Amino acid sequence: MSDQEQGLRLRLAKTLTASAHLRTQPWRDAVEAVPRHEFIRGGFFDRIDGNGPTAWTPIMPDAPLWLERCYEDESLVTQIAGTIVPGDLRGEIMRAPTSSSTMPGLVVRMWEDLQVEDGDRVLEIGTGTGYSTALGCHRLGDERVTSVEVDPGVSGRAGTALAQCGCHPHLVVGDGLAGYADNAPYDRVIATCGLVSLPYEWIEQTRPGGAILATLGGWMFSSELARLTVKEDGTASGSFLGGRISFMLARPQSPPPLGLLPDIDQGEERVAALGADVINDWDTRFVAQVAAPGAQRISLDRDGRTEHVLVDVADGSWAALAETHGRWIVRQGGPARIWDDIEMYVVLWREAGSPTLDKFQVSVTRESQKITWPKL
Repeated sequence: MSDQEQGLRLRLAKTLTASAHLRTQPWRDAVEAVPRHEFIRGGFFDRIDGNGPTAWTPIMPDAPLWLERCYEDESLVTQIAGTIVPGDLRGEIMRAPTSSSTMPGLVVRMWEDLQVEDGDRVLEIGTGTGYSTALGCHRLGDERVTSVEVDPGVSGRAGTALAQCGCHPHLVVGDGLAGYADNAPYDRVIATCGLVSLPYEWIEQTRPGGAILATLGGWMFSSELARLTVKEDGTASGSFLGGRISFMLARPQSPPPLGLLPDIDQGEERVAALGADVINDWDTRFVAQVAAPGAQRISLDRDGRTEHVLVDVADGSWAALAETHGRWIVRQGGPARIWDDIEMYVVLWREAGSPTLDKFQVSVTRESQKITWPKL
């Protein structure tokens, strides 16, 4: 370990402490001990901002300031389009990121919010680069950390980096949404992927009184970190923690392809009580997702105006909104009325005083997931 590397780790710990993400000494010890750059040896992708589609270019370890970047509090994309890593590419690529090294501040905040205790057994969903896993190993011991990763290549690279750092947790290649029953029960479950619905398998594999920390959201991409406590009756409930947290969705819970759009010139038309602009707000959009959990949102430029379209691929319901002469007009079709439901939920939420997401409650049973907010 060079003096520069040690200095960068100490600087990162100081930065995370100042931002209140790092709050206790055991986790500060972990941040100061674990070399994040070892988990990004394969390089990362930098975003190229422009007017067109988002492009990415590789940054390899021989690039200037690569080491310093590894210790900034920023997320670093490590995989594009499901298979492409920085070493595969020269130039630019315009595809979606599929794996990353999450910003250390969020990683540490989540471990702190998980409230682990000495001796706890933890199931981590989403090994990723392995940096978060290494922090858990340092805090709890290798034998108490099980980490599941769906992508064999990602898991393999993480395993190599972990071994390089002297960490040997139980690594599993598989569907993290199924958990890992062989090592259950766990005292804590932590997920580093976004979810639309929390898998009941995680509740089954967590001891009563144990905790699950996961980011819940929807296909309109408003999400929040939730901590749930598992109960003796096999249910779990808890609250959102605030902070507008987002992760890449777990691949099996990603939105389905939109396919051929419905004919949005048809359907029932009325003056909308609320315009599409209300769901530009993060909290309001979260409420809209509760009302219409299967809806995806796109914008179309047609006839010199922007139409905001919500589509539920599963049942074929849709709503299209456009502003005309100072009024919002909505057309709707399919078996459900998406915008009617969203308007109703948003009005009820506003009548309750528009509570912020950290006031919301979530409960999960074998049959369902329910999200509610307090009434006045």
